[in-house]
Amino acid sequence: MADIIRGGQFLVKETKCEDIFTPEDFSEEQIMMRDSVIEFVDKELWPNKERFEKKDYALTEEVMKKAGELGYLSIAVPEAYGGMGMGFTNTVLVCDYISGATGSFSTAFGAHTGIGTMPITLYGTEEQKQKYVPKLATGEWFGAYCLTEPGAGSDANSGKTKAVLSEDGKYYSITGGKMWISNAGFCQVFIVFARIGDDKNITGFIVENDPSNGISLGDEEHKLGIRSSSTRQVYFNDTKVPVENMLAGQGEGFKIAMNALNVGRIKLAAACLEAQRRTISTAVQYANERVQFNVPISSFGAIQAKLAEMATNSYAGESATYRAAHDIENRINIRVTEGNSHQEAELKGVEEFAIECSILKVAVSEDVQSCTDEGIQIFGGMGFSEDAPMESAWRDARIARIYEGTNEINRMLSVGMLVKKAMKGHVDLLGPAMAVGEELMGIPSFDVPDYSELFAEEKEMIAKLKKVFLMVAGAAVQKYGQELEDHQQLLMAASDILIEVYMAESTILRTEKLAKKEGADKVQEQIAMAQLYLYHAVDIINQKGKEGIVSFAEGDEQRMMLMGLKRFTKYANMPNVIGLREKIAAKLIAENKYAF
Repeated sequence: MADIIRGGQFLVKETKCEDIFTPEDFSEEQIMMRDSVIEFVDKELWPNKERFEKKDYALTEEVMKKAGELGYLSIAVPEAYGGMGMGFTNTVLVCDYISGATGSFSTAFGAHTGIGTMPITLYGTEEQKQKYVPKLATGEWFGAYCLTEPGAGSDANSGKTKAVLSEDGKYYSITGGKMWISNAGFCQVFIVFARIGDDKNITGFIVENDPSNGISLGDEEHKLGIRSSSTRQVYFNDTKVPVENMLAGQGEGFKIAMNALNVGRIKLAAACLEAQRRTISTAVQYANERVQFNVPISSFGAIQAKLAEMATNSYAGESATYRAAHDIENRINIRVTEGNSHQEAELKGVEEFAIECSILKVAVSEDVQSCTDEGIQIFGGMGFSEDAPMESAWRDARIARIYEGTNEINRMLSVGMLVKKAMKGHVDLLGPAMAVGEELMGIPSFDVPDYSELFAEEKEMIAKLKKVFLMVAGAAVQKYGQELEDHQQLLMAASDILIEVYMAESTILRTEKLAKKEGADKVQEQIAMAQLYLYHAVDIINQKGKEGIVSFAEGDEQRMMLMGLKRFTKYANMPNVIGLREKIAAKLIAENKYAF
């Protein structure tokens, strides 16, 4: 049986390639589901990209209903409430492949299946679930999530919307305004967060969208991207909500909001994957067709470098996202076997891997932006035109770094949550950090290691990169203690180290597993991508390590840590980066698409 690890333990525990899940491990059922979703996208979404760009909100609602009829809105919904009741990995898979054509549909789909439905399935009473979830699962009704206010964005718990209990105790009267509400224009039910009296924390409510009950909408927002996703302000003026429509208990809303975001973060990462694959395929096809100086531009090294880097980041994103998704599913299954309810098991399973969810959200949202940006560059002047598909993909990608908590918030959260886990004893950071400190005081080994096995040096390098994080974060915690959260730039540097470690390790483990299954000679391009990603990760970690160390260490301590950083980021055999890129690009160009 696979060794089940806890969230954040990847940093202090060696993971075997056999213990992770990869896209190559999809079952026949999952492959059929993937192909079915791709067929839906190719038929209903991809041919209508121009309509989505022209703010055709009715089209978004229409295709959402079709997605409901095909069951795609119900993947994560338990069978008892009209859903398919599939595992967490399947939920991520559908979110991945249904999101690649247009951010407008992707946003509507994600908002409905995630924050529009999930708070009820995970926090609702049996009566609430029976009443609302079946309609949301089929697309008969659509959901929206009302959290953000003009003065409450990242500081979600500072909302001013009020809920006042009636004298007879039968209903709450909600008054206030919410903004940036996805699906507001066509939803039938809102998840609304409001404050009761002087409560420290907000409370969640299920509110049906009835204009005669003091609910009004602002005009559709005109946005940089995701143009056909309905985004409006929602105003509540003495809106009466039955007391039985409170979600969880009074003051529990902030907890609901935070846990919904954890799930949203990994699903957002998944939603950026197919967008990258399609962007890469479109860019490769254009590069093969576009002739300059009597040859296709795909024959130019400058173009090949771009294609190789785009593919490498996409492959890394897939590797890490499906690794985390399956780890979450395993944790959910363990809790179910221990007697937890579906609600409790899923909440705790996702919460366990909240660090990885934040890592993925940051890494993959930034990679999709880079991918679409390079896509425009490969198209040249045509890429800047609305007649080509690249500029809309670039505009749609931009929101991903803001959704589900900005990337800055998620960077700081990832380190903050890890430190809290260590303080609770869930992840032993202190022991390994002390061991790294002792190693720095000792004499380094001058033995020549045996690197004959595939990825022997790369896995040793990953182990050393983990030591960089333990060295920097351990010393920072020792110096600042609870005040570490006030040093945001230091947290950001540490988080970039953490992110690169997880992404690089996931990519190497996936490729090692694939090589053992297929034979290394048959996956040379995947090996090249794993090595190329690690090369960049080492550079980033070296840079961010220096940035962090010199910000808080001085004198002998600083010199010792910088020497340790140099030792931990030093290759014995530096990879031929240009050669790696040429190998990856050759495969893409030959197959005329993203081929992994």
